[in-house]
Amino acid sequence: MSCSSAEIETHEKMASYCINPTDLSDEILLQILSYIPSTDLILNVKNTCRKFATLCLDKSLTNTVFLRKQYQARDKHVKQMLRVISREICELDISDCYWLNSSTVDNVSSCRKLVKLDMTGCSVTSLRLSKILTNLKFLRSLSIDINEGFDSGQLSSECRTTLGHLRELKQTLFVPSYGVVPCCTSLEKLLLYFEVLDRTREGMIMSGQLMVGESNVPHYQNLRLFYARLAPGNINEEVVRLYLAVLSDRTPENLRSFLISVPGSLTESRATKNLFESMAKNVMFEAFQLPKSWLNGSSLLQHMKFSCPSYLSFSRCMVSGELLIQTLLNGEKDCKSLVSLNLRGCTLCLIANVPFKKPDDDIDCSLLDRLISACPNLVHLNLSSAHHHSSDTSGTHLCNILSHLEKLLSLSLPVCAIADGSKIGKTQSTLPSSPSTSAITLSKKVRIGAQTFQVSEEQCMLKLQSAFWKLLKATSALECLELIGSNFYSVMPRNDPAIRNTYPPCKRSHSVSDGDVAAISQLNFLQSLTLAQLPGILTGSCLVNIGRSCQQLRTLSLANCGMMGKVMFMSSLCEMLTHCKHLKDLRNEGRAPTNGINKSLTY
Repeated sequence: MSCSSAEIETHEKMASYCINPTDLSDEILLQILSYIPSTDLILNVKNTCRKFATLCLDKSLTNTVFLRKQYQARDKHVKQMLRVISREICELDISDCYWLNSSTVDNVSSCRKLVKLDMTGCSVTSLRLSKILTNLKFLRSLSIDINEGFDSGQLSSECRTTLGHLRELKQTLFVPSYGVVPCCTSLEKLLLYFEVLDRTREGMIMSGQLMVGESNVPHYQNLRLFYARLAPGNINEEVVRLYLAVLSDRTPENLRSFLISVPGSLTESRATKNLFESMAKNVMFEAFQLPKSWLNGSSLLQHMKFSCPSYLSFSRCMVSGELLIQTLLNGEKDCKSLVSLNLRGCTLCLIANVPFKKPDDDIDCSLLDRLISACPNLVHLNLSSAHHHSSDTSGTHLCNILSHLEKLLSLSLPVCAIADGSKIGKTQSTLPSSPSTSAITLSKKVRIGAQTFQVSEEQCMLKLQSAFWKLLKATSALECLELIGSNFYSVMPRNDPAIRNTYPPCKRSHSVSDGDVAAISQLNFLQSLTLAQLPGILTGSCLVNIGRSCQQLRTLSLANCGMMGKVMFMSSLCEMLTHCKHLKDLRNEGRAPTNGINKSLTY
């Protein structure tokens, strides 16, 4: 009886500790419900009880609906949801919902309070777009694709009125066309993505001159932001010049952000030269990016004016450190407003005024120190695709300087930049000999695998004294980290020209071992990680540590890790994946086999 009474008492205590979800405050429940997909929220959770029936219709949950990557949201589910809350939706994102039927997309027209609509990746003809936009009188932001057969002449007058009120337009072009830009007379933000193929499906060569005969040209008089991203191809370069030609006639007075992202180089025309001369005189930039071919060897950058810049990109430009400092500081002014700086491939940006830099040359840490001191609020920094070597004699390491950027959320570095100078000389002697140079004997081969010896206290202290370890400790809020070899080129580039030649890794990158990469395990908030061309990785034990500690990791990209023909980290990678419960995107490029990865993804 005593045992039975004890069990009853324990059960009563446990019951007293249990909390009914409906007993929580509305604020807490609304926060929890915000993580549930909108279709499940309206069609399932709403029907559980009266309290949830009320909370699920709260404006904080119905004003914004995101269906992107909600692959379980079928056509009937979306239609049912729209019948219930279409009058409440102010922002709707159905981008990349390629599985939705045309009739389902047509139901978007019932959301008459829409202010922002994203239909990127959905098949929308000019007639369907006209039908959808006719009733959306409050729409101010639109994202669409322009595919073959699109004809702006088929748009109704009501649709043109809606387009005329737009403040922001994101347009992805798969054919040479102005799309709906000529109808958007009040645009303040224009984002263009050029994805036109050089040839049609029938093999005919595409020509950008097809768009010249259209009745109208874009209106840019109210434009504050112009952004263009080009996929590889001559046709995309031809089409973007036609868009820029209109800008050269009259530069918008309120233009503050001008960004063009081009793979490789883009030939500068007379119209673009006139445009930049006008902008240098009349525009104060807050965000700026130009193709490298327009800046290299030009005095354009020296005449550009920046007013409280927030985003600057000099990707692949031959900008010297002195010119960069002069441009950013504008007469010894600080640059505290700058949150994003892209110096990818800028080989001269951290050295003094010299016309050429050898890969083995050291950087000028004083220039980097001045740069970081002037931009203390950087959130995104890209220094990849260049040899940034810290001097062994100066006593100052690149990572030590970067550790002052406590607000960093995104960082991209070349592998050789984190190398410890004291280890470089010892690396070659500790590397295992290659099969071609080792003596051939009949003795039993030594099995190379995970290290079984315990790390000494002295080795632990050396790790803690590493500049890279200190950097990650100081920037523990990092969400995105890239360690990419200076000579690495992807065999599957997205927005860069394809390069078939492979280049050997930088000599300094050989000294970056598993122990150094294990420092990443300090980043508890890390969501995206890229590791490319790290020849010093052997067993991959660092990957296991990262998988255990970085529980928020969602994107993992690996390429050319380990020495050629000596990939021995696959077992560690498979074990790492068992800990990555939130991983969504995995990319493994290069030499590593993928036979065992599928078994690790069964969770």
